[in-house]
Amino acid sequence: MSQFTTERLILRNWQDRDRELFHRINSDDTVMAFFPFRRNRAESDGMMDRIRAEIDADGFGWMAAELTATGECIGFVGLHAAEIVPVVPAGSFEIGWRLAPEFWGKGYVGEGAAALLDFAFDSLELEEVVSFAVCNNDRSTAVMKRLGMRRDQDFDHPRVPDTHPQFKRHQLYRLSHDGWRQRRP
Repeated sequence: MSQFTTERLILRNWQDRDRELFHRINSDDTVMAFFPFRRNRAESDGMMDRIRAEIDADGFGWMAAELTATGECIGFVGLHAAEIVPVVPAGSFEIGWRLAPEFWGKGYVGEGAAALLDFAFDSLELEEVVSFAVCNNDRSTAVMKRLGMRRDQDFDHPRVPDTHPQFKRHQLYRLSHDGWRQRRP
């Protein structure tokens, strides 16, 4: 599967026409407020190329979110292999997102994430999907809660440098296959 369609979105692989937006969401201070770094254009292009290759290989990943009505790319919603030992063991999958600020608060993340969770539990037959965010990232954790995810534990993210202690502490949320099925019509 390399494309998912919802009522208002197409989740697809990245295209060269998306490079400007991809750089913007990876360098914008508002979007990256809970991250210890910003990516310059070369770093952003390199990351996009890696993500494209992963989506080509796996059929899913950090997928570009395109508005069906306009064809405009607004950011990403994705399902990705995650590993943060011992909190998130190898073989786990994370749901995550990053949108340009003008598209926040419109329900796009929840809509795209719901489609990917259906895929995760129905097609990939995963037992669980996780998500995590810096402890005071209330916008992201609110989405996790709306998706039916449950807060499991707090942890210090090992890949966040000690030079940014305000971003080390994270909240881990989990959603089981059964928990998702109980929420779906």
